This record gives sequence, structure tokens and C-alpha cells, in this order.
Amino acid sequence: MFYCGLYFILLFGIVFMPIDARVYRKPLEDNGKIPICGYQSCPKIDPKKLNVHLVAHTHDDVGWLKTVDQYFYGSRTNIQNAGVEYIIDSVIQALKRNPARKFIYVETAFLWKWWQRQDENTREDVRLLINEGRLEIIGGAWSMNDEATTHYNSIVDQFTWGFRLLNDTFGECARPKIGWQIDPFGHSREQASLFAQFGFDGMFLGRLDHEDKAQRLINKTTEFIWKSSSSLGKKADLFSVVLFNTYSPPPGFCFDILCSDEPMIDDPESPDNNIDVKIKIFYDYLEQQSQHYQTNNIILTMGNDFTYQQAEMHLMNLDKVIRYTNELYGSQVNVFYSTPSCYVKSVNDAQISLNTKSDDFFPYSSDPHAFWTGYFTSRPALKLFERMGNNLLQIVKQLSVSSNIMDSEDLIQFREAMGVMQHHDAVTGTEKQHVADDYARLLHKSMVKGENIAAKAIGKKMIEKNNTVKVIPKLESCFLLNTSSCIISETEKAFMTVIYNPTSQLLSKYIRVPVTGNDYIVKNSVGDKIITQLVPIPEAILQLPGRVSEATRELVFHAVNIPALGYETFYISDTTSEESMKNKIILPSRASSIANKSYNITVNSNGDVVIKSKKHDVNIVQSFQYYEGTKGNNTGWTNRASGAYIFRPKESIVHNLAFTGNYKIFQGPLVDEIHLTINQFVSQIVRLYFGEDKIEFEWLIGPIPIEDSIGREVVTKYSSNLSSDRTFYTDSNAREMLKRVRDYRPTWNVTLKEKIAGNYYPVTAKIYLEDKIKQLRLSVLNDRAQGGTSMIDGQLELMLHRRLLNDDAFGVGEALNEKAFGKGLVVRGTHYLIASDLNDITSAELLEKSLTVQLALRPWIFFSAIPNISFNQLPNLYQLQTSSLRKKLPPQVHILTYEPWKDGKVLLRLEHLFEVGQAGALSAPVEVDITDLFNDFNIVSLRETTLGANQWIESMSRLEWHSRDNNDENNEVNNQTEQVKIEGNTINVLLKPMEIRTFVLTISKRT
Repeated sequence: MFYCGLYFILLFGIVFMPIDARVYRKPLEDNGKIPICGYQSCPKIDPKKLNVHLVAHTHDDVGWLKTVDQYFYGSRTNIQNAGVEYIIDSVIQALKRNPARKFIYVETAFLWKWWQRQDENTREDVRLLINEGRLEIIGGAWSMNDEATTHYNSIVDQFTWGFRLLNDTFGECARPKIGWQIDPFGHSREQASLFAQFGFDGMFLGRLDHEDKAQRLINKTTEFIWKSSSSLGKKADLFSVVLFNTYSPPPGFCFDILCSDEPMIDDPESPDNNIDVKIKIFYDYLEQQSQHYQTNNIILTMGNDFTYQQAEMHLMNLDKVIRYTNELYGSQVNVFYSTPSCYVKSVNDAQISLNTKSDDFFPYSSDPHAFWTGYFTSRPALKLFERMGNNLLQIVKQLSVSSNIMDSEDLIQFREAMGVMQHHDAVTGTEKQHVADDYARLLHKSMVKGENIAAKAIGKKMIEKNNTVKVIPKLESCFLLNTSSCIISETEKAFMTVIYNPTSQLLSKYIRVPVTGNDYIVKNSVGDKIITQLVPIPEAILQLPGRVSEATRELVFHAVNIPALGYETFYISDTTSEESMKNKIILPSRASSIANKSYNITVNSNGDVVIKSKKHDVNIVQSFQYYEGTKGNNTGWTNRASGAYIFRPKESIVHNLAFTGNYKIFQGPLVDEIHLTINQFVSQIVRLYFGEDKIEFEWLIGPIPIEDSIGREVVTKYSSNLSSDRTFYTDSNAREMLKRVRDYRPTWNVTLKEKIAGNYYPVTAKIYLEDKIKQLRLSVLNDRAQGGTSMIDGQLELMLHRRLLNDDAFGVGEALNEKAFGKGLVVRGTHYLIASDLNDITSAELLEKSLTVQLALRPWIFFSAIPNISFNQLPNLYQLQTSSLRKKLPPQVHILTYEPWKDGKVLLRLEHLFEVGQAGALSAPVEVDITDLFNDFNIVSLRETTLGANQWIESMSRLEWHSRDNNDENNEVNNQTEQVKIEGNTINVLLKPMEIRTFVLTISKRT
């Protein structure tokens, strides 16, 4: 809805006004009339007939079998005949030829790439088609994101960027109203919640468990209200539709050049005239589909992957389908071109009562032996790389604001690269290898440019209060810290590390820097010499394929109280002498265990890590095993192979790894470590840091051997003496937690032919189980998306790495057999293990939430060589510590977004981290005074938008729905959002549990 009024609120004598109306303009047609789009452009429904909404669409993967560019330009036809620029060109011309035609488009990444290459005449054609509602933008994100392995921060980002370009380019008529998630391999509850918060009126699902779908078709529950958040209540409810035929047309009615179905031949003189026969088949199909939906409306998806490269050919045949069906069966049916939003509006107008759903659609199985749970872990290195990309992107955006470096082309490209990575064949690991390589190339290129922005921004801040220093310090990142490599720390005798904290709270973090020397001094920003420890780098890491480094040890120090949205500088000097080099080798301890105030840890004869909690009655054994992947030939359900998509172990048992290695213990003032080698391809470091109540497992897997022609899927298990009653919990896109029960689905009686794969769920950030009798919890936090389960009470299992030798026949055409540097891929990653007391749930949840945030938004370390500068000179040269925040935020409040917006403005998102009842007092609503929250600027005015920042919050008007559960009156939690309260000299923002509030700030820089 367009907001045409002004509101004025006096604060400090400043008038608060809406931001530039051009941002949310409604473009006018040449005749000056308001365009007719959206629901106003929908075809008329006949209440006495079956109304058939034909939706012409194309599903254009942003990379899959071909790279993004190969898909756009249409190259590599030997792989797939697909060219997106031809599709959009062709569709625009075909729509112009017949004003009755409609078409929808989804992927903004491709639309924008095409748009930038068009002349003004073509652009005017597109604007007119959008304003008339004949070309409707659905979804609107940069890509159609996966829902299992994506982090909500990245989902919100990539929708926001797609929305912004659509809004700025086409105005209100291009604002999406519908979620179009037709191809992701299962659907998350958090995705539905985000869609509702975007202001969407509904979403369409293509893939759900075959048993679930069959039951819904029988019971006519293919349309329902998804209650996607018990914390947000009705404002997160979303009307949802299960498509009848995934997203394909009826059999026999694909008229694309990629199809072989017979065209509609209506020449009365031709012996090939097939109108009567084809239309009868079509009519029978309509009757069949209509039996499974509640109203006299059905939707037909007339398109498929990369269809409409010759749109006139396709649409001409659809014209005939519409014409002749209405002529021959017009007394019973009304067939017309439509859009998903028009279909939603028609169902809404019918005022029916709908069933509800409050869980999610994982795991997805397309047949009894094909559970799409392997991709939860596939390509684990790429999954971590994507998470690192989001980590750095948030830092770049934050520092761009704080240093007044507003939108740059490099930042835009970084946003877009991360948008590509969210695609359901990117972060999922379900693409061809050369496409995965291209995704990594795109992301690396953008991260390097983004890192340059961040380094310059910090450098600028370091000298902004020093009038005598004009040269910005040269800061660099070490992108190979995951291989314990960093050129500066290995080669320089003196250097400084500037550690940036992207979280909203003070952060204390143990920092590890790869070095070659034997003696180091570390000083913090005020000159205090801090405690350090040197720990050897394990042999398995020293021998990593492709590693080029002289570092043999890591320097550990504790960076305490790094400011929120700020940095702290540490001075490091190598004081190694000839005498100390004689003692270069760090000898392991003779101790048989490591311990701190919370845990005692040993290794048993099997190579398992044995953990005894000192605080609670819980014993834990951590171990590694593997499943042997089924080699099937995919000729039938029972012959399905384990592959990039599918997890299908050969047997319902896990294979133990023979312990052929050894372990060493290293102890010191900061950290005790067990360096454990299981065998030639599995090893890990188990750490207890001083003063921390968690156990860190840093695992290293690979190269997984295949010489015996066995594909292996390596897992780690945390087995305890807790009784969990078949129940465990996993996160939804790193946000709300969902209850899982082994061998059970909340909405139907499941039959599992694949016991293990059918109990696997996506774990984006956290998995835990609880013992209700002992009031204890066991939690594992992970650093990237993985598949996880609890197959035995008291046990948590996470899949770490997969190397398989057969394709699973769902389109990729390649086995998941990743290599790097000529060898099988080696992956390094982190788990945090925590045992908590449920009687102190506030402390437990706060610790776990803090660590979850820190794993997603890790402190970023910048290095700078300073060979001729002593520490005493640094404070005179640089500002060694600063923060963008003037005051501390409550612990349950997180700044999700802090980024440059349009016209010098800032986009700010504040979120409440906890669910209703999750964390005691921390789950209560909280009010935040943001008047003087930021050091970087004064807030001149602010205005709230929807979550996607493409509509004013007060203009959002969603369709109302009726559910059958009669709990609507009890579902009003958080339904009414309080306005920003401006009283006297304060601006207070109220955040309710799980609420995210988005603001556009007009600012003035502080002097």
C-alpha cells in the first residue's frame, strides 16, 4: 500500500518525516492514471463454475547443472538447453502480442542481469506489463533459496536486496505478495514466518513427503494456515498451498521446445486436428485435480525448468487450450490466464475454513527409499564458505555505515554473490562440481573486495581522531586461517591484530594465530601484557593438501571485552632468540586427561572421547563412525543410490572406525587440548578453554578413502546417560527450535522404509536433547549446516562429510566425489558441546544463544605488519579501540542489520533473540532506547518498514483467513506491534519475543 500522508513528531526541535517517497513510489502510466496491478488486475471469477487459473511460469535455477552465466547466456547446450536471456526476451514479446496473457517471473538475479542490457523502449514495455498486472513478480528474492541449510540472516538479506531493486525500478506494482518455493527439497517453518513478516499473503509449495501429500490430497488439506511461530502468533500465520503436480503442467500439455507433447491443432481441414481429444483429456484432468481442493478454484502450473525460450510457441498453444476448453465445457469450467496471487485472492474470497499446521516439512521423501536428507551435509566446505561469506558481509555493511562509506559497487556485488549462494542448488551442495567451483569463485571474488572495504573502513577509523597521521594502516585478512596459515603472522617480527566484533554484545574470545617462533609478547590496546600460550599444530593439519605454510604452532591469547560493533587492537612481537629456538619443540603433557571446573575428559582404548561432567549427572562418549552409501542403479525405488540429494545407507547400522592412531595432551594457562588421531582420514582436537563452560571439538575429516569402492558418510556421535524418550530438538534456519520425535510425524502416521535417513533433520545451528527427570540438557552447536538426528535415547548424531561413488539420479548426473589439490576433499570444522541444568534455564539459553550468534558472526581478525613501530608509538598513531554503540544493549537484543541504505540513510533491524517461555526473564518483551545508541551519527528521523524493507509497516494489509482449530483468539501473541514511542528526548522500540523490527533511519553525522 502506498503511504501518501505525512506525520510529524517533535524531537529535539526536529521534524520527523517519511523518507523520500521515490523509494516507495507508485509509477504512473503515460496517461497519468494509477496502474492496475495486483489483485485489481485479477480475472473475474465465476461462482457457478470451476475456475481454472493457468499460470505461465519458468523455473530458472541460479546455477545447477550449468553456472549462473552459462544459464543466462545459454552456453554449454551439451549439458542443458537453457538460456534465460532468451526466455525473458521471448516472454516480453509474446505478452505484447495478446493482452489476455499473463506471466510470472521469480528470480531477480536473472531479471536484473537481463534488465541492465535492455534499451529504453524494451524497459518501457516491461514497466507497462508490470503496471497492468500481466507480468507479475513472485517471490522477488535474488534466488529461490533453500530452506534447510540456509541461515535466516542470509534469507532476509537476499530478499531485501531483490525487493529493493524491484521497488526502485518498477515501484509498487512489482512488490511481491506471494512466496513461490516450488523447488526446494522440503520446507522450513522459519521460511513461512519470514514470508508472513514480509507481508506476503501466501506461499506455494512444490515438494513435500509423498505420504504427507497423498494424505492431504485425500483429506482436501492441500491448502492450510501455517502457524509458523508460537511466539509471533497470528502475524506469522501464512496461507499455504500444496501444488498438485509439483510445478509442472498436466501430462501431455507442455508445449515448450523442450517438450515433446503434441501441439494443439485446430485446423478443421487437417486430419491431425486433435482439439476434441486433447480438450477432453484436459477437462478430465481438471475434474481430477478439483476433487482435492476445497473451493471452485484450481491452479495449473504451465511451465517447468527453463521453459519459454520460444514463448510464442508455448503461449499460442495455451491460448487454444483456454479458448476451446471454454467453448466445449464452458458450462462447467472457466479457464483463464492467472497468477498465484490471483489464485490466493480467489480462495480468500471464498471465505472457507482451513486446517492448520505448526511443524515443518522435513524430511522430504519423494518415494519410500528416497529421503532428501543427504544434502543437509553435502559439500561441507562450501557450506562453511557460505557461512563465512555472511559473516564478512555483515561486517562490511556495519563498517560501511560507521565509516560513512555508503553503497559501493563492490558491496552491491557482495550482496548479490551471497544471494546466489542461498539458491537451492548452491549452499545445498546439489550442483555439478564445475558449478560448485564457480559458486566458490564468485563468493571468493566478492569476499576479497568486501574485505578491502572493511579493512579501509577500520583503517579510516583508526586515524580519524589523529590530525597528524594521514596514512591509513594497511590491514589484511588471512583467509586461510582454517588451514592454520597466515603470511603476516608467520613472517613478521612485529604486527598488530585488529579484531572486529560484529555482534551486539561485548565479546571475549580466545584468538589463535599461526606462528613460527617460540616466544611472543602480546599487548592489548592499553598496553597491558596479556597471558599467551603456544600450542603445536597437529600433523594432520600440517599435511593438509594444498597447505603452503611455515607455521608449526598457534599462538593463543584471550581477547577480552571487544566492543560490540567495534574493534580492539593487539600488538604482537616475536621475541624468539637463538637460545629459545633450542627448545622449539613443545612437548606433550604426561597427563592422561584434561579438565576444568565443568568437565573431565579422557580417551579410551577405542579412541573415543570420554567426558564426565563435574556439575551434573551426565556422562558422554564422543565417537566417529560412518555409513556405507548404497550403490544402487536407480532403476526402481529399492535400487536408489545415496548421492548429493539422497542419504541412503546400505545398512541400518553404522560402521566403527578402527583406532589406529594415537593422542597427545597439551596443557597450559589458557587451554588444555587433546590432539587425537583416529586413523589416516579422521582426527580432531578437543579443547577446554580456561573460564569457559563448553567443550570445543575441532574435527578434521578426509580424504575419505574410496580405493575399496565404498562410498562413506562420516558422522560423529555424542552418547550420554540421559533419557530423552525418543525426543530431540533442532533449529529452523538458526532461529526457533522444533521438537522432533523419532519415527514420528505430527500430521500423519508415517511409515519409514529408511529408518535412519527418515529420522534425519537439518541442523543449521543447534541440536539438543533433554532428560526431563534429571532436568538436564545436552546441546551441540555447529558452525555450518549439517544433517542430524537422535537414533538412540541420550545420543546426538551429526553428519560431517560425505564422499560417494554413485549418482542418485535426481538430475546432477555426477557422484558426490569432491576433490581438492588432486586428492579427496579434506574438511575442518567445529562443534561446541554443552551440558546444562534446566533448573537454570535462563543461564543455559543465554550461553547457547550467545555461542550460536558467535559461530555465525565470528570476530574478524585483520593483520598489519608494523616492523619499525613499537607499541609505545601505536597510541599516538592510531585509535586502538572503538565501538559503533554508545551504550550496552540488553542481552536478548541483537542488531540483525546495520547497513547503508538509499540516499545516505541507514537500514536498521533489531531482533529479540528468544522465544516465548524459552529463557525465563530473557523471554519477556524488552524496550530499547535507541536515541543515542550509535556513536556514528544522530538519528534525525526514522520510519518502520516490513521485514523486507519494501513497504511501510502501517501500509501493510494482509488477507484475513479463517482456521478450523478455533484457536485464533489464543493466537494473538505479538500480533499487535507497538509503534515506536517518542517521549521527550527518547526513542523507545519495544521488542517482543522473536520479533524483528526494521527501520529506515535518516541520520546526521556527529561532529
